Amino acid sequence: MTAELTDTHCHLDDERYETDRAAVVARARAAGVTRLVTVGYDLASSRRTVELAAALPGVYAVVGVHPHDAAGVSPEYLEELRRLAREPCVVAIGEIGLDFYRDLSPRPAQREVFVAQLNLARELGLPVVIHCREALGEVYAILRREAVGLSGVMHCFSGGWEEARRFLALGFYLSVAGPVTFAGARRPVEVVRQMPIERLLLETDAPYLAPVPHRGKRNEPAYLVHTAQKVAEIRGISLEELAAATTANAARLFGLPTF
Repeated sequence: MTAELTDTHCHLDDERYETDRAAVVARARAAGVTRLVTVGYDLASSRRTVELAAALPGVYAVVGVHPHDAAGVSPEYLEELRRLAREPCVVAIGEIGLDFYRDLSPRPAQREVFVAQLNLARELGLPVVIHCREALGEVYAILRREAVGLSGVMHCFSGGWEEARRFLALGFYLSVAGPVTFAGARRPVEVVRQMPIERLLLETDAPYLAPVPHRGKRNEPAYLVHTAQKVAEIRGISLEELAAATTANAARLFGLPTF
């Protein structure tokens, strides 16, 4: 490959990497995945992502509160998040949003914390990384109302093309992960085929959602190559062309240095 890939969403702080984190990062770089955006989900994980990004070249941090953890958020919690988000290695607020599949926090709390973090992103001039599960309609409505002037990405987008068009119209990027490689992955394939390449991002969500041929195993950023190969095949372009486009998109959204 002549172009390099960016994993725009992984969780390097996860305990499943505790014994071989350095090797995981080294394997990613050897595979051509030279930039890793590691994403928090609560204060503790956000602190860890900042520490990792500060220590590892080519690693960038995203800090925020996942909807699963919304019930425990206080004004003091948000103030600590604001402090973390000002660290120079932080490139976005996330992952934030709504999860009506597991409903681990009451929905009113999810909505309140989602909007509070959208406001924080606006205050700090940062993009947002959106988690959405079984809540596409409501997430769209909140973003349309509350995210004016914000940029961001729909992480591991799971909707169909008609839903994708609505988020694209808001100016958001759509990120594709391992499920696009699964047999019967009709909706992600349809979205990848039709969306403008200028809004396409790639991610692993590692250690989750490992692509074929590693499905069911611990995922890691090096495996982004398999997702990229499938996406390039769907688009009918070379892997090098896809890598160049999606890495440029990631640099544009997150304000990463250009090669």
